[in-house]
Amino acid sequence: MKKLGHVAVLGTGVIGASWAALFLAAGKRVVVHDPDNRSMDRLNAFVARVWPDLRELDIFSSRTPGKIEFGGSAVEAVEGADFIQESVPEKLEVKHRLYAEIEPYLGQETVLASSASGLMLSELQEAWTDPSRIVLGHPFNPPHLIPLVEVFGNERTGKGVVEATETFYASIGKTTIRLRREVPGHIANRMQAAIWREAIHLAREGVASVEDIDRAISAGPGLRWAVMGPTTLFHLAGGEGGIGEFCNRYGPSFQRWWKDLGNPEFDDETKRIVVEGLQAARNPNAIEELADERDRKLLATLSERRVTRIQVRCGPRNHPHRILHDGTANPMLLHPPEHPAATPPKLAKLKMRALL
Repeated sequence: MKKLGHVAVLGTGVIGASWAALFLAAGKRVVVHDPDNRSMDRLNAFVARVWPDLRELDIFSSRTPGKIEFGGSAVEAVEGADFIQESVPEKLEVKHRLYAEIEPYLGQETVLASSASGLMLSELQEAWTDPSRIVLGHPFNPPHLIPLVEVFGNERTGKGVVEATETFYASIGKTTIRLRREVPGHIANRMQAAIWREAIHLAREGVASVEDIDRAISAGPGLRWAVMGPTTLFHLAGGEGGIGEFCNRYGPSFQRWWKDLGNPEFDDETKRIVVEGLQAARNPNAIEELADERDRKLLATLSERRVTRIQVRCGPRNHPHRILHDGTANPMLLHPPEHPAATPPKLAKLKMRALL
């Protein structure tokens, strides 16, 4: 597969802007298009705001952001692009109109990945004369921090296109999972939907406040889920018998809980409970402040995962000099005494490439 150095980003809203920042940090030539005439200023401001986060993760060698190019039209933005990340509004007619506009101008090997979360690939392909070049490339928000990308191609997808897409995402630090068949909402959003449905049910039934239900996740299983998935965690909970023992021991309890789970309608009453519950816990107008809080906590989580991964190389976790004050690994602990380094290693941050 040829090196994909020229990336086009179509749509610079919350998702598209985050993608653009990540591609820029990965050293790609980034050309974007968004019909909103305010998009240039907003995108440049966003990149400036999140660039310190990307530097803190230390994934890429770039220390200063390059210059994002702005195409005057979608056709201008995709001309000569090796890879296109489409993140325009989640409306089928909008995406179809865009695809019909740009398809005649795409290179023979250009791949377009759609960030669509609610629409399915088969629906997106309807607007293409040659649907072999479009795949699903659904990120988790914000893409510049969260590693996950869900990738899907079907029988109409060209040979090797899914694999090429996965390779490209891996080259910029992403973790991909591949859907085996098409389902509404893909995988991660369906998991979120199941949890939020029960959260809303509990709030509607007066079991707890919206704030406490949120806290039940962020201070409880959410912490574990950042380390391992639920099935693996339950495997550990089964002790020596593993997941089989867990199923034997706790299966009846789960069956009872499943029967009691709620299935609320997303009606006006549900919206009222959610909105009022959030307003009681948070300032609903402080979107940027909340986003900054989220990103700081995500960075702390990712940084701790990095520290955990270097534990084997740097000695036990309670070693008093294991990690230096600036968060880097102590180089004197990277080489055990019985295998001294030929030359003293320089102080250097450990990269997170293997993590993301």
